Amino acid sequence: MKHFINNRTDIVTEAIDAEVMLGEGKLARLDGYPAIKVVVRTDWDKSKVAVISGGGGGHEPTHAGFVGEGMLTAAVCGEIFASPSVNAILAGILAVTGAAGCLLIVKNYTGDRLNFGFAATKARAMGYNVEMVIVSDDIAIAGAPQPRGLAGTLFVHKVAGHLSRAGAPLHVIKEAAERVASGVKTLGIAVSTGTIPGEPTEARLGADEVEIGLGIHGEPGAARIPYRPIRDLASTVVARLDEALGETQAPLALLINDLGSVPPLEMAVTTGAILSLVKRDVALVFGCERLVTSLDMKGFSVSVLPLDDQTLPALKSEVAPRAWTPGRAVTKVAPLPLSSRLQAIAPTPSENATRRRVVETVCHTLLGLESVLNALDEKVGDGDAGTTLATASRAILADLDRLPFAEPAELCATIADRLSTVMGGSSGILLSIGVSAMGATLVDNVTPDWPAALLEGVRRIQHYGGAKVGDRTMIDALLPAATALIAGESLASAAAAARSGADSTATMKSARAGRSSYVPEAALRGVPDPGAVAMASVFEALAALD
Repeated sequence: MKHFINNRTDIVTEAIDAEVMLGEGKLARLDGYPAIKVVVRTDWDKSKVAVISGGGGGHEPTHAGFVGEGMLTAAVCGEIFASPSVNAILAGILAVTGAAGCLLIVKNYTGDRLNFGFAATKARAMGYNVEMVIVSDDIAIAGAPQPRGLAGTLFVHKVAGHLSRAGAPLHVIKEAAERVASGVKTLGIAVSTGTIPGEPTEARLGADEVEIGLGIHGEPGAARIPYRPIRDLASTVVARLDEALGETQAPLALLINDLGSVPPLEMAVTTGAILSLVKRDVALVFGCERLVTSLDMKGFSVSVLPLDDQTLPALKSEVAPRAWTPGRAVTKVAPLPLSSRLQAIAPTPSENATRRRVVETVCHTLLGLESVLNALDEKVGDGDAGTTLATASRAILADLDRLPFAEPAELCATIADRLSTVMGGSSGILLSIGVSAMGATLVDNVTPDWPAALLEGVRRIQHYGGAKVGDRTMIDALLPAATALIAGESLASAAAAARSGADSTATMKSARAGRSSYVPEAALRGVPDPGAVAMASVFEALAALD
């Protein structure tokens, strides 16, 4: 696994330096690298209660990312997944604590409890007023003697920071922090574990396995369950959290946390699934963002907190740290109507068994090629050629009973309209143009000249797309096939010509159209063009119908 690092021993310190550089002068680190890695506020008023948290690195933006007005006063950072030392924690306490005292917020891991606890003891011996709250929001194992502290810890940071800014005394802040810590529940789920930069990592999960109830240090989850669609996985998570909440009827705050490497698109789908499944009143949603990560783990966690009149305003108050995302209410907005000028073609359905079979054959052929075409496109494009064609095929199959099969020109116009609606990218509009041009030539419903229509469609694609034979596109299969049919050759001969053209694209050293035109020769070598392969396969399937 490759990582963007310099030296594996300097990862955390260099990350802290970057955080400070972007802190607009309001953040600083204490001297003492590498043993002491503490980020503090430079605008701190020691007359107020300091709020300090910390723990191992690898959870960014936690912990240093939440230092700032309205949240943490200081963050004490350890090496990756390792608790900071007693002296580092003590240095943080001494740097920011005044007469008002200090609250330590600690996630429930043995190393953190011991080191933060001993540092608090030493600080008290020096005359400092220090209290500690331990967060154990993990619900993975029912009845666990020491539940772990997970992303729900951020709710504790937020409430404590809010009260500190308001000037509340230490005992009030501690009481509120303990109330939040006891109320918040978190459960995580992942499809892959994180990788520690500079160290080998073994894949723990099989291709069809998911881990539920895992922590943030790469430790195994409470159970492995089968991989399923996200709506099913989310249902499992939501059900467990609902059970843990018990009988409370209070509105909830949700924190939806990306554990490290879930793409935003997938996190959005995950968030939608979760929100659709929660049956309780959700007042605020935080995320979906990377808030408490486990390096590059591909997984997410959900934290739920019952709200009261004190907690709600504390969570809604604005803060300075850029890593904190404000909570948002869940709203349902009805879709706005399309412009009346954008009207889909509404044909009169009619039947022609032969044409229906041709359309079905084309669509089923492209559906069967989805993964094959995607695999080819991953090598020379953006990996979605098969999915794009399959999406169009599914849409047309869904419309079969509404298509005017008895009217060739209208049939082509209807299919072209559907393609322009459901297909994205250049292939969608080019195929729509081609099929539309075919329909424009099919004025004779009794003896339609399909070869001439096909050739005209291919020429229109060439006109607008700019490709010709040899440019490594679907034209390399389409034009030879159309030319063979115009010459009076059989469909089998046309299919053979299309396949020969598609195969030839694997030997072409460059592409002069499409995304493959940006790909170097070495990546193209030996890989046929996905669009040409798709068209050749369609002609072969149609030839098999004869």
